[in-house]
Amino acid sequence: MTTAIVKLLELNNVLLNINAESAVDVITKLGNKLFKTGYVKETFVDAAIAREKKMPTGLPLLGGINAAIPHTDIEHVFKPGLAIATLNNDVIFQNMANPGEKVAVRLVFLLALEQPKAQIEMLQEIAKVLQNPNVIKKMINAKNYNSIIKALEEGSY
Repeated sequence: MTTAIVKLLELNNVLLNINAESAVDVITKLGNKLFKTGYVKETFVDAAIAREKKMPTGLPLLGGINAAIPHTDIEHVFKPGLAIATLNNDVIFQNMANPGEKVAVRLVFLLALEQPKAQIEMLQEIAKVLQNPNVIKKMINAKNYNSIIKALEEGSY
């Protein structure tokens, strides 16, 4: 089992069952958590939003619950971290593979990594988790941080 995601995920950087109006709103809420917990620079949120507009990260998934994995360049990061949000309502992100297409997202992983190689490896780890609709369902239904961790650990085999 791999625990790379779990190692980077701190209790304060998990937002469960939140309401968000847009992709910008979700990225801002998660980015502000990472900033307040000392993972990222003040420039991180704006940089992540700008990158999302140029290179979207919405992912249509099996099982009907879609995800997004916004991130930005390493110069906006102090130390590696991750923030996760489960959303009460669908939020529109643009499709990673087809930017003209909208994806209704309910699960967001915001990456803050300070090494380019680490970004690629973390994206691969998250992709493994996202291939399992049962894990995604457990994450969406999670009531607390421990439930998120348990779901992630199950999904990383």
